[in-house]
Amino acid sequence: MSRFANLADKQKASTKDTPDCDVSPRSAGPATTAVTAPAPPSRIGRKAIAAYFSPEMSLAMHVCARKHGLSLQALMAEAFDDVLRKHGESPIGD
Repeated sequence: MSRFANLADKQKASTKDTPDCDVSPRSAGPATTAVTAPAPPSRIGRKAIAAYFSPEMSLAMHVCARKHGLSLQALMAEAFDDVLRKHGESPIGD
């Protein structure tokens, strides 16, 4: 199921008054056409994990990573490994 399924349904329902209008998501024009580039080698075989934190937490993580000469991704991998160990799981790394 598309994560935009509800949006598409709402568009179709709201445009019943104008049947000559094409509301398909693919016909929006070049400004909204998505062109997918091949994934960079560093992302092949990897999965994104996203979360939302306060601006203070974001700044603290970026500063800590910078202070220790790590990327934010490496610092987060280290933190996730620590959480896995804490909960009795095997650390994965990377």
